[in-house]
Amino acid sequence: MGEEPIMAANAIVPRWSRRAVGGLLGVATAPVAVVYLVLGPLLLRPWARGAWRAGVVRLAGVERVRRVVWFGDRFPERYRADDRKVVRYVARRSGVGLVAGLVLGLIGFGAVLVVLLAAGALRGTLSVVDLLGQVLLGGVLLFLAVQGLASLAESDARLARECFGPSEAELLRRRIVELADSRAAVLHAVDAERRRIERDLHDGVQQRLVALRLLLGRARRGDPQRADELLRQAHREAAEVLTELREVAWRVYPSALDTLGLDEALAGLAERCPIPLRVRCPVAGPLPERVLTAAYFVVSECVTNAAKHSSAGAIEVAVERDGERLTVRVEDDGRGGADPAGGGLSGLRGRVAALDGTLSVHSPAGGPTVVTAELPCG
Repeated sequence: MGEEPIMAANAIVPRWSRRAVGGLLGVATAPVAVVYLVLGPLLLRPWARGAWRAGVVRLAGVERVRRVVWFGDRFPERYRADDRKVVRYVARRSGVGLVAGLVLGLIGFGAVLVVLLAAGALRGTLSVVDLLGQVLLGGVLLFLAVQGLASLAESDARLARECFGPSEAELLRRRIVELADSRAAVLHAVDAERRRIERDLHDGVQQRLVALRLLLGRARRGDPQRADELLRQAHREAAEVLTELREVAWRVYPSALDTLGLDEALAGLAERCPIPLRVRCPVAGPLPERVLTAAYFVVSECVTNAAKHSSAGAIEVAVERDGERLTVRVEDDGRGGADPAGGGLSGLRGRVAALDGTLSVHSPAGGPTVVTAELPCG
């Protein structure tokens, strides 16, 4: 049975009662685990130590189920702790369970004393001063016992999180690795973008400027009859150079993002796209500049890839905001087979990861290709 059905089935049970039953079960399993941990290595032969460790793993599995069923905890399905960590968890959790059982026993003993105290008060064998002193002392001890149980419950939950999921140190190491990877990916994407801009300037704008210079030189050296025609060609070439420069500038950073917003910037992208591009961007409210930039370049890169490589006939872009998360979805009806590790998509993944976002690519052979980016807006 999975964790979700278990939690749904227990939704109608009051939370405090589930936790109380789970705590009592933890107290009951603690002595069993202690006996197994202490006597197992003494009674088993060395060649049977593997079976003993397997038993400890099963005890840990019982504790995991207890935490899921009665406390509603969620643990990563694919995470598996090593045997040493599991043995350490069972030993420490057993100690917590034994101490909790001792505290519950003291509370039960106190309840018996309360009954005896109430009987003595009814018979009149206790003075008012003695009664008040006993009530005050019992109240203090009850308060300390309840606080102790709360601390033990928190310790039990913390031990389970450390065993059945990554510990805080492991999470910190993973976070450091993720930040280092995202930083390297951003640097790689920036370098790739610079190379592409240099290529566009060299192969496009620079070549047109050379052609324009040649035309003007021929017009200056040629006869007056051909000068008008050469100047007209130079005028057309200058217009094309300006268009090419605007395209390069737009690919570097669209000024419409700052002045008109994401919706208008995507509309401008649709106007220049050689494939029919439909954009839905019902995003209300301001967005952080870094999120606007990342969302635009996700769409721009996906549209460019679709136009160059997918043989798509139409592209759909949907941008939606759900609370503090912006979702960008780009779908084309091309032939699919996009490589998520390719230069363009890997650069986008690095750009998105630098904002603590995620990028997923679904592109089976035959299409369609769907790229989804989720960006935090906080």
